[in-house]
Amino acid sequence: MSHVFCQYFRCPEHGVSFSLSGPLSEENTYFKFEDEVIFGRVYAGNTPNSGDVKDMSSECIVQGRTVHLPFDPSQVVNNLRLEAYTNTSADWHPASSLLGRSYYFLRPLLPINLRRHLQKFRLNGWRKLPFPKWPVDRTVDNVMEKLLLLPLRHNNHPEIPFIWFWPDGASSCAVMTHDVETSVGRDFCPSLMDLDDLYGMKASFQVVPESRYNVSDSYLASIRERGFEINVQDLNHDGHLFRDRKEFLARAARINRYGRQFGAQGFRSAVLYRRQEWYDALEFSYDMSVPNVAHLDPQRGGCCTVMPYFVGDIVELPVTITQDYSLFHILEDHSIELWRRQIDLVMEKHGLMNFIIHPDYIIANEERATFESLLAYLAGLRAYRNVWMPLPREVASWWRQRSKMRLTEVNGTWQIEGEGKERARIAYASEKDGRVSYSFESATLNAGAMLLPVKREVSNV
Repeated sequence: MSHVFCQYFRCPEHGVSFSLSGPLSEENTYFKFEDEVIFGRVYAGNTPNSGDVKDMSSECIVQGRTVHLPFDPSQVVNNLRLEAYTNTSADWHPASSLLGRSYYFLRPLLPINLRRHLQKFRLNGWRKLPFPKWPVDRTVDNVMEKLLLLPLRHNNHPEIPFIWFWPDGASSCAVMTHDVETSVGRDFCPSLMDLDDLYGMKASFQVVPESRYNVSDSYLASIRERGFEINVQDLNHDGHLFRDRKEFLARAARINRYGRQFGAQGFRSAVLYRRQEWYDALEFSYDMSVPNVAHLDPQRGGCCTVMPYFVGDIVELPVTITQDYSLFHILEDHSIELWRRQIDLVMEKHGLMNFIIHPDYIIANEERATFESLLAYLAGLRAYRNVWMPLPREVASWWRQRSKMRLTEVNGTWQIEGEGKERARIAYASEKDGRVSYSFESATLNAGAMLLPVKREVSNV
């Protein structure tokens, strides 16, 4: 029960123990944990009535170092991350219908204005969707903090040490990714790299290997030589990758070959279509196909977290910021105000900001100016808010290293063991005004030894 919690915080596994209050119900249901709506199996003696969303927080009891819960934290968190709350029936895919297949057949030929009107019609009513929470859903991260608060509130743990989320004590992380959809976008990539470099931002370019445009060795080399990253984007961007399991496996084999040919460590599917239970067929270090909240995407759902997580052996770097296409053509907004709001929400949880900017959609002056405003804003966050801005492959590598690190007690003090420990930092969680507070220095005893008495708190903005 404690596995997902300890993986999230990388805290000592013997420090906090979770136990079930009793046998769980057979069926999953929506219920509340304080003010967070979650989905899973609950203690059978307190199963909510049909249609009710019952608050189960009063059933959480702390006894010594054990927290008794009416649900399994690992199960409910995985239900959110892996989108188990969504409809996964055979007709889940937008291209399953004749109309859907017709649209994707004609999509490359449709002018962007017509596509925009069709997509806005299909997305009608998206603002009324109650779950996940727009514009950023932090349910998983809030649940983790609420679980952390339970032992802190009962004074069994005045503070809990853990391995900080990012290297070198960075407050949050931001990655820039560019999905190349057409030959026009491909040809704009050198100018886009110039823009990125102007603000000190290296990015990954997700390339469609078949059908869309010619992918020459010289084109790939021009990206690598400038310190940018190349990833595989789908196979041919026809929207059908996840429609059928047998067809997916055949396409996945070709996608994997392109990954090896390109030297790509990461993958992203077209249109952010996904079936995370099929990812075991992909031979990549990480994926970037899962949105945090998918209200503006053809496939609804969302992973409800602003942190990376594992899908089997693949690190998932969720898309936590609204895509440029959706901002410009669905919301018809050419400011960065929504992006800034989302950035604030992600940074409050010290999470990952994952941006998708298409070279195809920022060629015009107005869109390019908006993107430059974003780059300037991110440069300020890096300089003044200690935001780490690496390539996506560096994030995946760090998250994989961190997942294998552990805190150990050596001569009365906490130390980090594992590859990459020289960049890792020990943080301390405590309660302050009813909320979790993070710092890099202990205010009390640390494994029996007194450390510095003054905390350096981690800024949330």
